[in-house]
Amino acid sequence: MRKLTLFQDAISRGTMLFIGSSLREKKGMASTSSSIYLHIGSEETQVLIDGDLQLLTLGSQLTSLGYFRHQPPTPDEMENAIMMVEDEVYRLRHDILPGATLYSEDNNIRAIARLSGVAENEQMTLSLDAVERTFDRLALVINGRPASFEGIPDGNDFAATLLILREFMHHLQFSEIVIKGAKFEIQGQHSTN
Repeated sequence: MRKLTLFQDAISRGTMLFIGSSLREKKGMASTSSSIYLHIGSEETQVLIDGDLQLLTLGSQLTSLGYFRHQPPTPDEMENAIMMVEDEVYRLRHDILPGATLYSEDNNIRAIARLSGVAENEQMTLSLDAVERTFDRLALVINGRPASFEGIPDGNDFAATLLILREFMHHLQFSEIVIKGAKFEIQGQHSTN
């Protein structure tokens, strides 16, 4: 039995299956848009495609421990991880219809959105272009610039999560991801909205 972490348990398998059963009930309705839910866990990535759960052997810790020997990873380590992630993500290319909408409730994807300049809200839209720009900042760190100069975390789990998100969106042709969930607020501070 593997140990669950808060990072891995952002969306539990039960929640993914509940969302899936709700989507299956709505399939009879005249909907032309497909919904894809993404959860990047520590040991696996869960993808819910119109109610059907697909598991990818990609995870933030699994990828960082399996491919990154240095912190930050070296360019060669990142290149090897990119090739592996591409191959795994590419398996889903025939399962996703054109025009599908990509969703997530992951706090780590929400954090990437904030680092990419998206304003914190209950629903946030993160574009592929913004993900690419954030990945470019990571590339600068990989090539020697301090992470603090780029305003991004220096941990390899972050690098792996960003890599998986980038490759997923790029190779499956999502121009954006919609992140849903509770708006993050620091205790003691209240929103003026």
